[in-house]
Amino acid sequence: MKKWAKITLIGFSSLVLVALGSYSYLMWDTPYEKLSTKGLAFATSERIPLVSTPFVQDTTNQKNIVTDGIWFADHTGRKMVLRGLNLGGGTKLPKTPNLPSHVEEGFFNATDISFVGRPFPLEEADEHLRRIKHWGFNLIRFLVTWEAIEHKGPGIYDQEYLSYVRQVILKAGDYGLNVFIDPHQDVWSRFSGGSGAPKWTFDKVGLNVTKFKESGAAVVHNTHGDPYPRMIWPTNYGKLATATMFTLFFGGNDFAPNVTIDSIPVQEYLQSHFINAMKQVALQVKDLPNVVGFETMNEPSMGYIGQHLEDWSFVKNGDSPNFYEGMVAGAGHTMDVEYWAINTTGFEQGPNVKINPKGISVWNEGHEPIWKRHGVWGFDDQGSPMLLQPDYFKVSDPNGTYFKPFVDRYSDTIRAVDDRLLIFVEPPLTTEMPSWKGEKTGHFVNATHWYDVVALFTKKYVPFFTVDEEDLSLVIGRKNVRQYFEGRMAKIKSETEHTMGARPTIIGEFGIPMDLNNGEAYATSDFTEQEKVLDRSFNAIENELLHYALWTYVEDNTNERGDQWNGEDLSIFSESQQSDTSDINSGGRALNAMLRPYPHKTAGIPLFHQFNMEAGEYIYKYRADTSSKLPTELYLPDWHYGQGFTIHHSGGTLAYDKGNQLLLHYADTVGENIVIIKKL
Repeated sequence: MKKWAKITLIGFSSLVLVALGSYSYLMWDTPYEKLSTKGLAFATSERIPLVSTPFVQDTTNQKNIVTDGIWFADHTGRKMVLRGLNLGGGTKLPKTPNLPSHVEEGFFNATDISFVGRPFPLEEADEHLRRIKHWGFNLIRFLVTWEAIEHKGPGIYDQEYLSYVRQVILKAGDYGLNVFIDPHQDVWSRFSGGSGAPKWTFDKVGLNVTKFKESGAAVVHNTHGDPYPRMIWPTNYGKLATATMFTLFFGGNDFAPNVTIDSIPVQEYLQSHFINAMKQVALQVKDLPNVVGFETMNEPSMGYIGQHLEDWSFVKNGDSPNFYEGMVAGAGHTMDVEYWAINTTGFEQGPNVKINPKGISVWNEGHEPIWKRHGVWGFDDQGSPMLLQPDYFKVSDPNGTYFKPFVDRYSDTIRAVDDRLLIFVEPPLTTEMPSWKGEKTGHFVNATHWYDVVALFTKKYVPFFTVDEEDLSLVIGRKNVRQYFEGRMAKIKSETEHTMGARPTIIGEFGIPMDLNNGEAYATSDFTEQEKVLDRSFNAIENELLHYALWTYVEDNTNERGDQWNGEDLSIFSESQQSDTSDINSGGRALNAMLRPYPHKTAGIPLFHQFNMEAGEYIYKYRADTSSKLPTELYLPDWHYGQGFTIHHSGGTLAYDKGNQLLLHYADTVGENIVIIKKL
């Protein structure tokens, strides 16, 4: 019997089965060749004057990017579409010693490590940043982890790493690349199967990371070994180690009032250390105009908060204890639990399995299990574990009560260092954004994540179906799938208006597995399937004129080990594909879809844009502001247009900055302008 598990979110890092909302539907059924060009001016690349537009830094103490209602803008007021890139997936892992997730030796050495050299060694920065700039990106979501900053112990900051971060970001500014800082985590920590928090956070609450495997508290690649089951790591969000830490972090005052660390309530202790660690980064970069903001936290979870303890979290995959069963198993009791596996159509339930057969307790000696201590579970008259308070963690508004105060505190701390910084907010997994409407949100950005989950989990291109999260039914048909994806983008955009008011929306992560079909492209060098999947995601995002940050760029990605983390392989660059180091595009993956035109800066208001990958045709509409003497800049990648192009446009003048791959349009008519470009 096959079933779909009830799943709500996971970002790239996580799975999101998305709900269908209202959607915009523009021009998809009108092929470019049938668009009327009557009355439009005509030009070819040979007839357009060549110019150079060097990057000029603003000197008015502004950031390179500011906000203007729902738009981002440069210091001249031109509206920007942010084409961002996550840099990078390898930052989750120490550089010295090199500890990818499949390596067990040295894994538990949590202090004699360094993240200097992540995302790449400083001496290699020019090579990678030049490529990122050439590929048209104008924004970097720059990953840092709490562990990288404060791994040696509470309050001990790695100054060498902080200095390294500043140097890389300074160099990014030399290439005109802007940055927002992402305090990255996945399932709390490397030691619970992801990335983020230092090991000492577990030590301080009595959890023994060396016993996570035996007790079922987490499934960690480093200790599980190969093969590591596909997309098993997100299940850790519902397991004891991760769920406990997030509950203590966001709601320890209410749910674990008996837990203190050095006489400080556990919630205060954990939050203050996390926020102060990120403050150290802010202090390093506060004078840099290309650092435009800080994210709150990557893909946070509310842990047990809001959950009924006989339910499951996210997705059932592998050994699948419910919340209560995970608590009891971690305390040293063998539990009989459900088992699920991924196949090409969903999740299939198999026979139950036993976890923690040896009865290993994950709690250090002298530490009574936290949730037993608080009366959540106990023992019956026969000495068997029993659930005493299944609704202990139920609250009516978890995000408003626990997540929102954290965001406000974090924002206040970071902006006290530099009040020009934007705050990029992503809601906790499986939840909606809390509302700040009516409050001061002029510095907020909605940074929700989204993925094509069928591709993410099955590693297949399935053009004709996806899954509707509302009723778990299949969405059948190419057109319906496309409209469903567009609907999700429109819904995210409308949620911004509903919760923050007129603020920008950026898809903080999206991307696709490059190892589709068991990595057959690595043998054939044919990334056509990947390009189709990626293009479909791009089209949905572009249909709503949303900003985005593509996941990911990993400088040491290989065909064999992917992004070096939990079996994932989403990097748009791989050293295994780099056959010619003198070719800036060598090493790139799925370039036909990834390299695409977009409106870099608009003297006016963007209205619509669309790229037909197969035909190499691009259309852009905008409402021109002729009071600006500056042009609208369209990025035209040489990959598609380097051999020449033709243009139809609604008047005005054109110029071409081939060095920066920019087409410049100087409108002479107020109101709607159109530019249609086709490669030769």
